[in-house]
Amino acid sequence: MIAGPKMAHTVKSALTPVVEADVANRLSLVPIGQNPDTGRWRTEAMRSHAAPRLLYISKGQGRITIAGLTSGYGPNNLIFIPANTMYGFEVGTTVFGQMLSIPRAMASEWPEEPVHLRIRDVHAQKELFTHFDNLERELKSSKTAHTRAAHYLVGILGVFFERQLQDQPADPTARRTESSSARLVAAYTDLIERDFRSDKGVADYAAALGVTPTHLTRCCNQTCGRSAHALLSDRVLYEARLLLRDTRTPVQDIATRLGFTSPAYFTRAFQNQTGMTPTKFRRTGQH
Repeated sequence: MIAGPKMAHTVKSALTPVVEADVANRLSLVPIGQNPDTGRWRTEAMRSHAAPRLLYISKGQGRITIAGLTSGYGPNNLIFIPANTMYGFEVGTTVFGQMLSIPRAMASEWPEEPVHLRIRDVHAQKELFTHFDNLERELKSSKTAHTRAAHYLVGILGVFFERQLQDQPADPTARRTESSSARLVAAYTDLIERDFRSDKGVADYAAALGVTPTHLTRCCNQTCGRSAHALLSDRVLYEARLLLRDTRTPVQDIATRLGFTSPAYFTRAFQNQTGMTPTKFRRTGQH
C-alpha cells in the first residue's frame, strides 16, 4: 500500500480543467492501453480532473507519477487519484486496464489522499475482476435502471477498496511519501494546480513554499526525476493541448489564458515540447 503524503492536498484548486467542468459528476469507465493513433501526451503529460479517478491495471507494468512522486505499477494494481491531483503515467505496449471516473458526489466515500494498492491475493484478484466486469456490463446495458445499478456497483467497489486497504500489510515504499522531499513536491504540485493559469514561474512557487528554486528542483528530481520547471511546463502545455483540441479559442487568447507574456513565447514553448506549432497541432486533428 502506498498512501500519499499528508501535505499533498493542503491546497486544493478551485479551478477545473476546461473539459472537466461538464463531466465531474458523470460515471464512466474507459479502457487503458497503448493506441498508436493517439499521442502519448494523453496519458503521460501532467494533468488533473475535477472528480476522482481509479485506475485498474490488469496486465503489464510501467510507472506513474502522482503529486510529483513516481512509482512503478504492475498487474492487479488499483491506483486511486483524488480530484484536482496532478498525475501522469506510462502506457507500454503490454499494458491493459481500465480507468473509472468516480462522480464527484461520491468522492466522500473514497480516500482523501492518493492510494496505490497491489492486490496479491488470488481470490481478491478474481473479486476485483468481477467488480469491474459487472460495472462495465451495467454501463453498456440498455436495461431499466442500469445507470442506478452502475452507481451501486461503484459503491460496492469502494467497500472492496476500503477492505483491501485495511487488510494489506504495510508497504515499505510507503515511507517515500513521508519524506520531506515528497511532502514539498506534493505541495508544489497542489500550488501548480491552483495557479498554473497565472504567469507564475518556479521562483514564485518556491517563494510561496519557503524554499529556493534550486532546492525545489533538487527535490523534484529526487521524487520523480524531473525538474520543477518541467512539471510546471508539462501541466500548462497539457491544458494548452486541450484548449486547442476541444475549443476554437484563438491561439493568442489561449496564450493569455495560460499566463504567457505573448503568443510568440507560447508558440515557442509549445513547439519545443511537442515538435509542432499550436496551429499545426490543431490542424492535424489531435482528436
